[in-house]
Amino acid sequence: MIGRIQGILVSIHPPRLLVDCQGVGYEIDVPMSTLYQLPAINQSVTLMTHLQVREDAHQLFGFATETEREAFKALIKISGVGSRTALAILSGMSVNELVQTIALQESGRLTQVPGIGKKTAERLLLELKGKLAPDLGVGDSNPRVIEVTNEILQALLALGYSEKEALLTLKQIPPDSSVSDGIRLGLKHLSRG
Repeated sequence: MIGRIQGILVSIHPPRLLVDCQGVGYEIDVPMSTLYQLPAINQSVTLMTHLQVREDAHQLFGFATETEREAFKALIKISGVGSRTALAILSGMSVNELVQTIALQESGRLTQVPGIGKKTAERLLLELKGKLAPDLGVGDSNPRVIEVTNEILQALLALGYSEKEALLTLKQIPPDSSVSDGIRLGLKHLSRG
C-alpha cells in the first residue's frame, strides 16, 4: 500500500498530477480542494495517498490532508459510490461541509454535486450518519452539538418553515445553545425576516 508520496510536481492536468519520486513518475488523481493547495511546477510536494487495486487498473489518489483521505475512504465504502464520485464530492465541498451536510441530513446539498442523484444522496446520508465526524476529528463534531442542532432544525421544519429558511436560521444560533433557546432564537430571527 502506498500511503504517502513526496517528490517533485512535474505536471498538472486536472484531476491528474504527475509526481516524480527519485526517477519514478506517479500519476495521482486528486480532488479540486487538493489542486488549490499545490505548489508550483518543479517544486516539492507531499500528498497522503490511497491506492485502489482493481482487475484492470491500479489507481493512486492523493490528498492534501489526512482528513480528506479518510473522508474519501469512507465515501468509497458505500455501495454505488465509486472513486470518481468520491472525488467529485470532495471537489464540491470541504470535509467540514460534508460532515455538516450529513449531520443535518441535507440531501439537497449533495445533489448539487455533479453525478449525485437523489437516491445516492439519501444512501450517503443514511450510511454515513453518525460515522463520519468522529472518525475525522472534524471541528463541531461534538455529538451533543449535532444532536441539538438537528432537534432545532426538526422543530423549525415542524412549525412550517422551509428547509432553506430553517438552515439559514441555524447559522444565526450559537452552537452552545440548548434546544429550547435555539428554537426561541430561531423563531425570533425568522420573525424579523
